[in-house]
Amino acid sequence: MRGERVNRLVLIADGNATRGRSLAEACERAGVPCKTGPHGAAALEIALSDRPGLVVAHADLPLVDAEKLAEILRANPRTSRSRFLFVGGETDHASPAGPCDVLMPESSATRDIVSVIEGLVARQERLEALEVATTSGEVTTGDLGPVVLSDLVTLFQATRASGRLDLATAGARPGAPPETGLVFLRDGDVLQAETGRASNEKAFFRMLAWRTGKFRLQPGTVDEPAFLATTTRVLLQEGTRQLEEWDRHSTALPQTDSPVHVKVKRSELPNIVHPLTHEVMLLLELYGVVRDVVDHCSFPDYQVLRTLQTLADREIIELGQVPVPPAPAVDRPEAEPLFNEIQVRRLREWVDAGTARSGAGGSAKLLVASSDAAATPDFAQLFRGIPGATLSKEAERGEIGPNDLVPIGSLQVVDGLQIDLLHVPRSESFSPVWSLAGHRALGTLFLMGGGVGSSAEALAPMCASLSELPRARTFHVVVLRKGERVSTDELHENLSLIDEASMFLLPLESRKDPAVLMRGLFARVVP
Repeated sequence: MRGERVNRLVLIADGNATRGRSLAEACERAGVPCKTGPHGAAALEIALSDRPGLVVAHADLPLVDAEKLAEILRANPRTSRSRFLFVGGETDHASPAGPCDVLMPESSATRDIVSVIEGLVARQERLEALEVATTSGEVTTGDLGPVVLSDLVTLFQATRASGRLDLATAGARPGAPPETGLVFLRDGDVLQAETGRASNEKAFFRMLAWRTGKFRLQPGTVDEPAFLATTTRVLLQEGTRQLEEWDRHSTALPQTDSPVHVKVKRSELPNIVHPLTHEVMLLLELYGVVRDVVDHCSFPDYQVLRTLQTLADREIIELGQVPVPPAPAVDRPEAEPLFNEIQVRRLREWVDAGTARSGAGGSAKLLVASSDAAATPDFAQLFRGIPGATLSKEAERGEIGPNDLVPIGSLQVVDGLQIDLLHVPRSESFSPVWSLAGHRALGTLFLMGGGVGSSAEALAPMCASLSELPRARTFHVVVLRKGERVSTDELHENLSLIDEASMFLLPLESRKDPAVLMRGLFARVVP
């Protein structure tokens, strides 16, 4: 049975009435209508009556907890379309197939929660427009980006759609041909999936990662056999989990262009019983590049990469350096803006709120501090590649050390609005400067090398001092130079010094456009 249409109403379920009301008022100022529930039972009653498009539930919700509330509302036809955002808690199932769509930490600022709410409400409206087109029985086309494969499959499950879904995205690397894929559906369930050499689960998981491109649904009866034994709900949940793991640990995984070969003699190999490891070792006898091993292995891409990294850590295989081809002599397409409209608006509001007191005009200040002499010059060169970025003379010459107080450069956001980067000394002899520089700053970027523990220790006094300022915001940026890696264990060992939610990894030898690497960092910096 299909669920009823939802509306733009956001239901905020929070046992802390002051906190819930504060969030509701912030949403209403952003043009998003809200209602609040002081506990889970009240929230359940409001949701069944008003069918909210989004439910924001806090972890300490009394009477009916957040996960139980989501479970009940997802099972009810009137509210099965509602999205869920959890604030706080231990759950790691943030996906359309899990208890919530988005999970935010307890420490999230109200403005950040509102920004996520605005994005979820906008996405829900796009999906409802897509539903109208889908249920008309006509061919449905659209862009990947505003919606992705997980959104589409969730929608098709709700509408019990049948047909063939074709997808296309740009090549995985510069100069590569576009990638295409297809998914067969019957009554909303995924029967088969294909892309390139990959099929079924492997193909479906790969296409979940496509964030740009086109899709086309040709509705109709599907006679194809079901090659996927896993239910579509579980398939979505596992695929989303693997994708999130991949994003989280991407810098610790082999690059797909890396050469690879077995280091030990066949007679010296340990007894391998796991089917995945066994298949990978057989493929290494045939192929010498990570991409070919991943492509020809029957297991999902993320699992293959994790296995290759484990074999490399045990010195059974060796991963070589990625060859760097010469840059093609062609005109580059116009770069995608670093900031979206919502981010520009929020940044302008922040600047305007302080202009009368600071006289800063259309400029926002962002502090930068470094743990070693190479961190700032490395960061400056990466910063140079962002559209709208300009470097100071000191940064151009690479002459900024850990204890220099100098400008790094500026980032033009839009006409009349920019972010100025100021390097601040980390030595405790400059501690009186820290609070002065930090006044009315967007935040502080703490640049660290691959040795996270020693870098964090060197920056700890400055971080502690700046964290005491009103509305302080700190971001830890691990700059990975050629050949450097930082393990998950090393990050977790230093969580007492570093908040994982504010950490960013910037691999200098990545072949990604600098703007792509920096987009997530600067999106988080915007208030």
